[in-house]
Amino acid sequence: MTGSVAVKDPSTAEPAPVEQALVQRFGTDALVPQRTCDAIPTFWTSKDRAGEVLRFLKEEIDQPFAMLFDLSAVDERVRQHRDGLPDSDYTVFYQLLSPERNGFVRIKVPLTGDKPSLPSAVGLWPNANWYEREAYDMFGIRFEGHPNLRRILMPPTWQGHPLRKDHPARATEMGPYSLSPQREETEQAALRFVPEEWGMKRYSEHSDFLFLNLGPNHPSVHGVFRVALQLDGEEIVDAVPDIGYHHRGAEKMGERQSWHTYIPYTDRVDYLGGSLNNLPYVLALEKLAGIQVPPRAQTIRVLVSELYRIANHLLFYGTFAQDIGQLSPVFYMFVDREKVFEIIEGISGARMHSSFFRIGGTAMDLPAGWDKKVREFCDYFLPRLDHYDKMVMANSILQRRTKGIGVYTTQDALAWGATGPGLRATGLAYDFRKAQPYSGYENFEFEVPIGQHGDCYDRCRVRVEEMRQSVRIIRQCLEHMPEGPYKAEHPLTTPPEKPRTMHHIETLIQHFLNVSWGPVMPVGETFGCVEGTKGLNSYYLISDGGPISYRTRIRTPSFPHLQMIPLMARGLMIADLIAILGSIDFVMADVDR
Repeated sequence: MTGSVAVKDPSTAEPAPVEQALVQRFGTDALVPQRTCDAIPTFWTSKDRAGEVLRFLKEEIDQPFAMLFDLSAVDERVRQHRDGLPDSDYTVFYQLLSPERNGFVRIKVPLTGDKPSLPSAVGLWPNANWYEREAYDMFGIRFEGHPNLRRILMPPTWQGHPLRKDHPARATEMGPYSLSPQREETEQAALRFVPEEWGMKRYSEHSDFLFLNLGPNHPSVHGVFRVALQLDGEEIVDAVPDIGYHHRGAEKMGERQSWHTYIPYTDRVDYLGGSLNNLPYVLALEKLAGIQVPPRAQTIRVLVSELYRIANHLLFYGTFAQDIGQLSPVFYMFVDREKVFEIIEGISGARMHSSFFRIGGTAMDLPAGWDKKVREFCDYFLPRLDHYDKMVMANSILQRRTKGIGVYTTQDALAWGATGPGLRATGLAYDFRKAQPYSGYENFEFEVPIGQHGDCYDRCRVRVEEMRQSVRIIRQCLEHMPEGPYKAEHPLTTPPEKPRTMHHIETLIQHFLNVSWGPVMPVGETFGCVEGTKGLNSYYLISDGGPISYRTRIRTPSFPHLQMIPLMARGLMIADLIAILGSIDFVMADVDR
């Protein structure tokens, strides 16, 4: 179940010639390069040429960009620092990933006017469907040729587009809520299920279809999430996910909080990943500000991240077995998860949402005696995993319920944007900790578990093996924890170390300004990405030279994963869908943001 990473070694690979290939194909007139501090090749192209450029990158270039990693937009209308960039009221950006090249490319399209539009990319990448619907919902950008362009996160009756700069950010900026009889009737009518609006037919040549709502209040959907099922008997003809019930405006909040005070919000995006959610955000800001993080802080981050990975996978493991029908494992695994949280609480003072990482380092140093509890847990936990293998993975009923169910190939995974264990279960050993190491992961020895069949069983097996590798990484943190500071000596880290603030007036002033107002980040665009608990989690941030973000884009793994449910479920039974949902390992906060 383990293997080496099937991508080029970043230390020896040739620089990706994507810039040269684009210029050779389209010339310099069709593309305007942009320099960003994240070093991702970034090009602007016109609305008329965008489809041609994207198709070249997807299908024609050597080592193509098989994955649409992210697609979103920016409201440029009040941005102050746009020197050298094309005129634009709204910008749509496509971030593409090529595992073969082990690299990204970013394509931007400038749009003008209050009703912007451009051609849909669904014909190139099927996962563009939801991303384009989100951009339409949040920004009002229309995608010509989209198969079903309607709101995805907001209710269908919502007025306005929330991520436009002129849309209110707080309820106090809106008038008092009222529900007149006419409006109540309108809202109730919007809730009525009409199969045709979901792309479903009511009957076939030989039978009438049955429509069943699974969720949004059902234990097997793991949160407020609804799947509208089109059934022929018990066979699933189609399964259409309905999301947005947990949407909290996380990106909008990122554009009204200071750079520092937004850190606790990132914990809640994947609320099972804790401080691992802080990491892509602070990594992006450290690139933007040119902050060098001390080795000790990097290793502490790795330690805490792997503890949270184990905590997440234990919850997945127990509830997955419970979804299949085993009731005992979840109780055993919650006991072990509690031991992980006791360690995290001892280190950070909190459990699920410790918000422990900071710009430039961590909130505090490791406490005295931290290593004893961690070492005891590692010695205790590996035999427990062996026991769980016999109890769960070797269980013949679980194997019959999960092997050959919810299958997709590596090609499918890349086309739909699957990352993390879901991608590795298909046989592709692409792990960001190995492929593009961050926070010192290049100094650790561990293997990348993979599956072969891309089914529910392999997705579970990969996560089980990942816990063993996490223990291996944690042991190396124990043996090789560097000495030195836990925070960078930089004016934009927040806050400075406490003892210095009591003895140096300059540091006290820095502390006061950074905590009360927040650090002022330099103008620029930046990107941070990590191997999260459920796949690749990233932040794309735009600074306009102020104390808050101009644009905060959160790319989560669960959003594209749920879009794959119809692919995995068609032709199977309802009971199989329950196993599929459990094998994805999603939380709705990670989907809806």
